[in-house]
Amino acid sequence: MAADTVDPRPPRISLITVCWNAEHTIADTLRSIDAQTYRNFEHIIIDGGSSDSTLAIIASAPAENRRVLSGRDGGIYEAMNKGIGLASGDIIGFLNADDTFESRDSLETVAAALEDEAYDGCYGDLIYVSNQNTDRKVRYWKSCAFEPGSFGRGWCPPHPTFYVRRRIYDRFGTFDLRYRLAADVELMMRFLEVARIKTIYIPHVLVRMRLGGATNKNVQNISRQNKEVLRALADHGFRVSTPVFWATKLVNRLGQFLTRNR
Repeated sequence: MAADTVDPRPPRISLITVCWNAEHTIADTLRSIDAQTYRNFEHIIIDGGSSDSTLAIIASAPAENRRVLSGRDGGIYEAMNKGIGLASGDIIGFLNADDTFESRDSLETVAAALEDEAYDGCYGDLIYVSNQNTDRKVRYWKSCAFEPGSFGRGWCPPHPTFYVRRRIYDRFGTFDLRYRLAADVELMMRFLEVARIKTIYIPHVLVRMRLGGATNKNVQNISRQNKEVLRALADHGFRVSTPVFWATKLVNRLGQFLTRNR
């Protein structure tokens, strides 16, 4: 067969899961990952030195494509950076220990979107579900195609659905640990608003996320995170209206509770 007729190799995905004392949720995450129809991926687990049965649950679900690193770290974003450092795939994404994929073909959808080398990354929609009953949908985070200036209006993609090529991390850096609650937003801001990487929006739900994460567990943390986002905008030289930022953020958040998923 002539070289120019050979089908391109499907992209290899590095999927990173960060966890710490996640015995109540990690099994659901692992089942969700192991059920994926797309198989050209590696699964890297970065455990923060769990003292409960998290590591035993992980050990009870071995997989050839799974690696586990356990030890104390400085928090979720430092752990994510460790995972990026270990990643060998063409594309990097995250699914944390209280998240699950929405369907068995979520990674297939990501891989298909990024078969076109013109795109540096992709993202989709996310559903927040009840911590006690993951079948009960609470919020629907419907995203949209990126437009310059969107971060200054309180917008960002759902980070658990955000996949980018490893070369983007190599070129523009990993999570900035100066941001304790908003390093994921700052990273996406740096990639999209500053570096203007080319992304494609996938108008489908990719991930289910339990309510009660670090940034959403109380009003104080939500406020602190958004103040960090405003600081990140200033650090990157964007002049934004603080009242407009907060107002549009509030409208977007209310819309997530009112929107019904399909």
